[in-house]
Amino acid sequence: MIADFHAQAIAGLRGGRLVGVASRDLNRARAFAARHQVGFATDRIDQLCARPDVDVVCITTPAAAHMEPALECIRAGKHLVIEKPLDVSTERIDRILAAAESAGVVVAAIFQGRLGDGANAIKTAVAGGRLGRVVLASAAVKWHRDARYYAGPRGTLAADGGGVLMNQAIHSIDLLQWYAGLPREVNCRVARRVHLGIETEDTACATLQFPDGALGTLEATTGAWPGWSRRIELCGEKGSVALEDDRIVRWDFDEARPGDADFRVTASAASLGSGASAANAITALGHQRQLQDLVDALQNNRAPAVDGKAARNAVAIVQAMYESARRGVAVAVE
Repeated sequence: MIADFHAQAIAGLRGGRLVGVASRDLNRARAFAARHQVGFATDRIDQLCARPDVDVVCITTPAAAHMEPALECIRAGKHLVIEKPLDVSTERIDRILAAAESAGVVVAAIFQGRLGDGANAIKTAVAGGRLGRVVLASAAVKWHRDARYYAGPRGTLAADGGGVLMNQAIHSIDLLQWYAGLPREVNCRVARRVHLGIETEDTACATLQFPDGALGTLEATTGAWPGWSRRIELCGEKGSVALEDDRIVRWDFDEARPGDADFRVTASAASLGSGASAANAITALGHQRQLQDLVDALQNNRAPAVDGKAARNAVAIVQAMYESARRGVAVAVE
């Protein structure tokens, strides 16, 4: 499913095109290639990487199977785009990043929420000090997935490495740490409330302590009908903001500035879509913005908007949350 979004995004790029596809199942590779009008399909990554017209490879395998193809592509000197999460542990991620650094290739990570207009407006406000000291930074991911979503490998440790935290809430976790910094400590509880047949959690709650002393919360589930928009809230001494999906719904500051009223009425954020009720209800726009950024970054010899080191943070937080849930205590984030 997510590979389709990558292909749609690549079709809209300036300076990039889709030239080949590899899958462990050759028939699926050929069907995908035909669907997206690509002339080359294979079941061998080495054959894909042997093509001189391949500069970048998008890794869209299940989360717990990112490292192996990533390392093979790095050995071939290819730059990488890796779907979220980079992998399911910081140990595996560090192997990817070390290999990429040694080979001199770029690793970009898909966290398309950072490329949203609303998300960037909030980042600018935080960086500009408009909120003053942030006191609370919270996220709510109250989504719905039906039983069909978990038919097959989803919800297993072997494929996903975790449940709602690793798979769905990780986007919000990434935004929280982008705004407020890597938490020093988390305290988490997880549960299976609706999808009782899966190995992983479908519900989680956590508290977070950020580097400057701000506190935060995370609520996440895939068992809430009908699924609400993801919500990020940042509350500070001089101002507070709230983001639903990528739409700014609160923009309140003690000192008004020209243009503030525009943020309160804008609806441009809906363009990224929402995964609240279905995984495929997003649009390809977020992926297209990230892939375009990578093309521009490679052409201009700069880092991409979300590189591998930045994307590692979200997995480090999730890993600490799982450890906290297992031990029943607060855990420091690596």
